[in-house]
Amino acid sequence: MAMIERLKSFLCYTLLAVGFMLAGLPASAAEKTVGVVMTGGIPYYKELHKAFTEGLAAEGYGPGRAELVLQTPTPEAMSWVNAARKLVALGSDVIVSYGAPATLAVMNETSDIPIVFAGVYDPQALGITAKNATGISSKVPIATLIKNFKSISNFSTLGVIYSDAEKDTLLQANEVKQIEGNFGFSSLKINFKKTEDVSKIKNVEALFLTTGCAAMHCVNNIVGVARKAKIPTATTIGGGDNSGVILTLAANPYEQGKVAAEMVAKILKGAKSSSLAVEQPKKIDMIINIREATHMGLKIPFGLLPGATKVIK
Repeated sequence: MAMIERLKSFLCYTLLAVGFMLAGLPASAAEKTVGVVMTGGIPYYKELHKAFTEGLAAEGYGPGRAELVLQTPTPEAMSWVNAARKLVALGSDVIVSYGAPATLAVMNETSDIPIVFAGVYDPQALGITAKNATGISSKVPIATLIKNFKSISNFSTLGVIYSDAEKDTLLQANEVKQIEGNFGFSSLKINFKKTEDVSKIKNVEALFLTTGCAAMHCVNNIVGVARKAKIPTATTIGGGDNSGVILTLAANPYEQGKVAAEMVAKILKGAKSSSLAVEQPKKIDMIINIREATHMGLKIPFGLLPGATKVIK
């Protein structure tokens, strides 16, 4: 009888020990870690990320199969670097980055972990061609945006809001400079890095907001100043239309997120990022804010409306 009791005790302790050991193991060997760098406070990136998470779940990597670790740095160089370093140190299986500054920061921190980017304006021109990086470009025809903008407001001086800390914004500012003669205007670059820089908005008849993270982080402040001065605004990144930007021409955020999710799923299944070609946007949104234009005494040409994907009245 005593022998039986001792045997029961032994089995009990053995089972408890096994239980503790199993508790220290990952819940599933199939689990993956996907790091995401999304600059905080930017509506466009929030839309893109929502599409990405939904797309990843649709690909079979929802909660339980893939853990998403989200970093939301402020639009500042060191903040992007720190976010990238955290995800590298974590040992992410893939790192996803939205926008050029975040992508470049991640690329500088790792050449081994696969990187999938979205919302990057002209990745080739920016040199985002590393063997471990792929994704989808968000480049749109700036000449088309300026042509349509000129039909709304026949400006002769255009302020271009960019950041010298964000290379993609400088590319866009230079593109605008190159087409001045074609559309009869002169451009003035406005270096924008913080809220206080709204004081630089002066001596211009219209404003073009590039895809700068700092500018879109403060889009309400910029549009507020522009509204008081009756300065119409246009941009190449979505999310500002609800703040009062009159004309937006931007890569569709849903497509950006969905394509990024598909690429991440392929990599998690074993594909090499180098085998996945960078994709170009197929869906471009043109958003017109008639309400804001009317507030400024401007009329939207009737011929522009049929091409709009969204009209705010």
